[in-house]
Amino acid sequence: ICSVTSPYEIVKRAIDDAAFMCTRKYGDAPEVIMSGRLDLTFPYVPTHLHYIMLELLKNSMRATVEWHGPDADFPPIKVIIADGSDNEDVVIKVSDEGGGIPRSNVQKIWSYLFTTADPSIQEGMVGVANNEAVDHGIDSPLAGLGYGLPISRSYCRYFGGDLSIMSMEGYGTDAFVYLARLGNTQEPVPI
Repeated sequence: ICSVTSPYEIVKRAIDDAAFMCTRKYGDAPEVIMSGRLDLTFPYVPTHLHYIMLELLKNSMRATVEWHGPDADFPPIKVIIADGSDNEDVVIKVSDEGGGIPRSNVQKIWSYLFTTADPSIQEGMVGVANNEAVDHGIDSPLAGLGYGLPISRSYCRYFGGDLSIMSMEGYGTDAFVYLARLGNTQEPVPI
C-alpha cells in the first residue's frame, strides 16, 4: 500500500501502456483527456489501480477504434477523477464513444473467459510456444483473454470499492471505478 497513491500518475501510465498496445494493433490510438482532481493522493495499492485502469482503457480504445474504423478521427476517451473531502470513495470514470455493449452481453462481461475478441487470441495464449510457457510479454494482446474486467472488479471489491459499467449500445460505455480510501474499511475476509 502506498500512502500517497496519485490516481493521475497511475492513469497517465495506464494511458501510455494502453496506447502502445492499441497503436501496435491498429496503427493509432484515441486521445485520452483527463480532468477532475488531478492533484489527489490517497492510500491505495498502485499496481492494482494500474491493472484496473489499463483494462478499462484497453477496452475503450479497442471499442473506439473498431466502432469508428482505424482511419477515422476518433472521439477522445474521457477520464474523470472525482473526490471531495466528504466523499466516501474516490471515483474514476472512463467514458468512451466506442459503440457500447449490447444489453444481452452486459451480464456476460463479468464472466471469466467471455470475450468479444477473435477466439484465436485465446487459443494463441494457452499452451506452449517454442517449448516455453506463454505468459504476458511485449506481445500480449490488446483484448481477448476474457479475464480483465472480472479481475478488475474483484480488486475493487476486495478493498471495499466496486466497478460498474453503464453502456448505451450504438453510442458508448461509461465505467465507474469506486475506490474506498484504504484504512476506512476492513478486508472482506470471513473471520
